[in-house]
Amino acid sequence: MANTETIKVGVLFSETGVMSAIESSQLYGTLFAIREINEAGGIGGRELVPIHHDPASDPAKYRMFAERLILAEDVQVIFGCYMSSARKAVLPIVERCNRLLFYATLYEGFEFSDNVIYTGAAPNQNSVQLADFMTSNFGARVYLVGSNYIYPYESNRIMSDLVSQYRGGVKLGERYVRLGATEDDFAAIVEDIRAARPDFIFSTVVGDATRHFYRAYARAGLDPASMPIASLTTSEVEVAQMGTDVAEGHFTAAPYFRSIDSAGNLACLEKFGRMFGSETIPNASWEAAYFQVHLFAQAMRAAGSPELETLMPELLRCELDAPQGRVKIDPSTHHTYLNPRIGRVNGEGQFDVVWQAVAPVRPDPYLVAHTLGDWMGSTMSWSSE
Repeated sequence: MANTETIKVGVLFSETGVMSAIESSQLYGTLFAIREINEAGGIGGRELVPIHHDPASDPAKYRMFAERLILAEDVQVIFGCYMSSARKAVLPIVERCNRLLFYATLYEGFEFSDNVIYTGAAPNQNSVQLADFMTSNFGARVYLVGSNYIYPYESNRIMSDLVSQYRGGVKLGERYVRLGATEDDFAAIVEDIRAARPDFIFSTVVGDATRHFYRAYARAGLDPASMPIASLTTSEVEVAQMGTDVAEGHFTAAPYFRSIDSAGNLACLEKFGRMFGSETIPNASWEAAYFQVHLFAQAMRAAGSPELETLMPELLRCELDAPQGRVKIDPSTHHTYLNPRIGRVNGEGQFDVVWQAVAPVRPDPYLVAHTLGDWMGSTMSWSSE
């Protein structure tokens, strides 16, 4: 007799707090994939049931809800977390209870867990490409600005090392602001940037503070044509928050942009809009949250169980065509082969892709490779015309 018992999965993305805008997009990317799977007959006829809690952008609440999902609600798999501090809060729980976390956010790398699948970009899939592109086209004098937690500190360290290693670059400044910073918090930083005149600014500011940084930059009359902000964390969501007039001309590195003109991406966007409307803005974190659920479903169809020992061997063989292109899990790192791109914000508030890798890039979360060519796959030529 066929097993018709539902499959419960935990979902931990914030709908409130300073990270709510970007995490809400991850939530709806997750729910979109779940709906697609259920409408296609579920997993072996079994319905996928999300159990969602709102951690309100607070790492302590991520930890509390992860414990509830595992101990009280008996889920085997959790999709969730945006900030590294949230992931670090949840990690000991999934390891202790031998459950699985799918993490759909770009992060600083230098981590491995038997209990995590990482579907966001590792540093060799965004930081490396962005460093080479910006230094090749603008110069190697960089100013670093970030939010005050793990990811920005580590990402800025990596960017400093890359700029210095490959272009003989110079770090002109490094400043941090609180989560939830306002435009006033950036006033002195912007004036210091004006005085230092870097070739580009590398931003690891996250959440609602992102729009305030870019607005402070614009209010100061700084020009992205000669001194742009380059980021890993400024997506279509933050561009919409700050306004196109503020965002235009700045750069972001990511495996996915909404503007990708492929049949698969366009069909996915059309279907998402039909199901969920236009309030949620697709972006790289949305896309990773979406395709990782399909990876899970593919693995579970083969495994027949969501329990880690059964599921993981199948998961480490999985690959699929995501909106960004072909993706697959790397068995040795639990990270994902992704398709790096660099986009520049245009006058419509979308990203023009100005560079992209010629093939999916193998994840190298510990930056073991020693030459830029190991991570690139093509040259970084670009024209602003």
